Amino acid sequence: MEDEEGRREMTKKQSSRFKSICVFCGSSNGNKASYQDAATDLGKELVARKIDLVYGGGSIGLMGLVSQAVHEGGRHVIGVIPKLLMLQELTGETVGEVREVADMHQRKAEMAKHSDAFIALPGGYGTLEELLEVITWAQLGIHDKPVGLLNVDGYYNALLSFIDKAVEEGFILPTARHIIVSAPTAKELFKKLEEYVPRHK
Repeated sequence: MEDEEGRREMTKKQSSRFKSICVFCGSSNGNKASYQDAATDLGKELVARKIDLVYGGGSIGLMGLVSQAVHEGGRHVIGVIPKLLMLQELTGETVGEVREVADMHQRKAEMAKHSDAFIALPGGYGTLEELLEVITWAQLGIHDKPVGLLNVDGYYNALLSFIDKAVEEGFILPTARHIIVSAPTAKELFKKLEEYVPRHK
């Protein structure tokens, strides 16, 4: 009985202001098990908070892990993928709703349209490009949605140091530095995203 009450209390606490979140991440697993664990944990955290997933549509790498976790948890998954990448990034059985678009530009616009916030897991050039674009959109006032980095094992430390250097050298306003929130675990990151208030306007 106590366990049941505890679960109900936890469910209440974990309700979110977000209905759906866009996750950017690699179509590779990376070299550390911690990256794969983080992708699965993020998916489970989305489910616990009753948040749907919008992502790049791939069924491999970290993309596949986070989408599988959300789908298995009973939440809606929207995968947005350009026609060109269908064969490259979809191997095996896909989950959720797959939306095919014409190109990368349309992919990013479609993902942003259906999301209340953005989270980047570790990834490569594609992940960085998507991440930096939504940060730039926030800086320009195109949206005021939170942008989070799941900084697994310090993966994004060098990027954050570079951004701090750009602030120091006068290329990024100190207020715009606050567009990005980061944390090493999904739970900590969600706490920051839920509390996020834009300071760059």
